Amino acid sequence: MHLRAAIAASVLLGSSAWGQTATPTPPTSVSYSQDTPIETLASDPAAAAVLNKDLPGLLTDAQYPIFKAMSLKAIQQASGGDLSAEDVHKTVADLQALPPR
Repeated sequence: MHLRAAIAASVLLGSSAWGQTATPTPPTSVSYSQDTPIETLASDPAAAAVLNKDLPGLLTDAQYPIFKAMSLKAIQQASGGDLSAEDVHKTVADLQALPPR
């Protein structure tokens, strides 16, 4: 009788899920677009790395405080052709390819 109680106790106490309800946390998925503000992208290290790779100098530009609230689309439209639509599309595709966090 004591042996069965000891086995039952060891099974119950040895189980890490005993007395707990585990709710798996799904990975968060952030979807960036051409309308996402630059400062939002810059605040995500993975997205900032994409910007630094695809649009070098954007985050370190002296005018960054002025345009940081703008989106890639708005910057492209205001750039007078310095930032092409193709560059924006490639950057957005790379941003959307980031793994969920």
